[in-house]
Amino acid sequence: MNGLLGLGSRLQSHFETPISIQSLVVVRIAFGSILAWDWWRYVDNTRIHRYYVEPGMLFPFVPFVHPLPDPWIHIVWGGVGVFGVMVALGLFYRFSIIALTLIFAYFFLLDRTQYLNHNYMVILYGMLLCFMPAARAYSLDAWLFPRIRSMVIPRWPVSAIKLQTEIILIYAGWVKIADDWLRGEPLRLWLRGDEDEIFYGFLFQYDMAFVFAAWATVLLHIVGAPLLLWRRTRLAVFLVYVFFHWSNAQLFNIGIFPWITLALTTIFFAPDWPQRLARRALGLFRQLPETPPLPEPRFRLNPVLAGGLIIWFAVQIYIPERQLLFDNNVAWTGDGHRFSWRMRIYDRDREGVFRVVSADGSETWEVNPYDLMARRQARNVLARPDIAWTFAQRLEERWAEHGHEDVAVYADVWVSLNGRPMQQFIDPAVDLTEEPWDWFGPTHWILPLQNRVSEAWLPDSYPPAFMRR
Repeated sequence: MNGLLGLGSRLQSHFETPISIQSLVVVRIAFGSILAWDWWRYVDNTRIHRYYVEPGMLFPFVPFVHPLPDPWIHIVWGGVGVFGVMVALGLFYRFSIIALTLIFAYFFLLDRTQYLNHNYMVILYGMLLCFMPAARAYSLDAWLFPRIRSMVIPRWPVSAIKLQTEIILIYAGWVKIADDWLRGEPLRLWLRGDEDEIFYGFLFQYDMAFVFAAWATVLLHIVGAPLLLWRRTRLAVFLVYVFFHWSNAQLFNIGIFPWITLALTTIFFAPDWPQRLARRALGLFRQLPETPPLPEPRFRLNPVLAGGLIIWFAVQIYIPERQLLFDNNVAWTGDGHRFSWRMRIYDRDREGVFRVVSADGSETWEVNPYDLMARRQARNVLARPDIAWTFAQRLEERWAEHGHEDVAVYADVWVSLNGRPMQQFIDPAVDLTEEPWDWFGPTHWILPLQNRVSEAWLPDSYPPAFMRR
């Protein structure tokens, strides 16, 4: 007990130690600026209209979240741009970061078919930044309200961002330790034929290049992410991440993810790294005075805030592991897929229809999701069990509105995972309207994956020589 109390005391002292605010300011400026850019990306591509206005059916995460009518939904989305700029400038920071996070979370919750890991990541960091003193320097708030101005902050905000980033990066590697990924799939499916997209594209004609890239990605996240905590390896690993994220941005359409991840990764450098970098650059031309030392410790970590952070990170560690409670293949069933940092590791082809059958069995109607909604939505209806189930309930409601009570809804859906032959995904004999949904258990009406692999699916030189007997 004394040992635990001593450890707690040392951790408290560590988190209360004053450090420079500069690295947190960089995160604040980058976070707000990138989200303002994301606002413009959505406006420029009319995504708000296409994603939330045009579709006749949405699949919200919670039932009480609904899209506002046009034009109000566009006006609310404009808040992302306005508050993103205000956060970057540090203008009325506390109000701006809370408003920015809430608006972004609102659009995130509107439709499960629009789920993206980086949007979830934005909400997590936004929620953390709501509690951080990120505008006490290099901000309009510090200029308008001199009493809040300070070049030092307690260490806990920087440590919290580091821990959140470590969790995301390590899980992004951990979930890739799977047969398909380590064979180079679906990288080979995606990149074969893209030799002209990037300067090293000539390697895409060799199957072993995809196997090497797959293994290297796992090592970069599982081994490289912890090495960001060590000063001697930090810069080298960061430069590898720069190349990694730049490559992803060139090869895949993944929006702001590479850039916001890189911006957040800068938090691993010394808290005053911007000043050190400036001194080194300017020092090439003239002699600069020494930086004055930081004041002695004077911060106290609020016990309620400390308890909240402990719960927060315990949840962050648990959620990606919840699929271990399900006795099935998450890559196939999708149970436990969301919020687990499974980024760009599956390729799914899918096709199928839903059959609505009258109560007496005399009439049958076939419904193709592609006829009712946008392509992205329809693809998720055919491959995500919870969305397929919700779609079946919606069909039952629509038929009831037209006088057909107690209809049954069946799904004839076929899916190909990572280049495998098409297999039936949903049990066609199960009436989905009669099935309760269990958020905490496996989906029993998803048929098991028949792990058939065609010769064309395997790389020519797999397994590599060092794995052969």
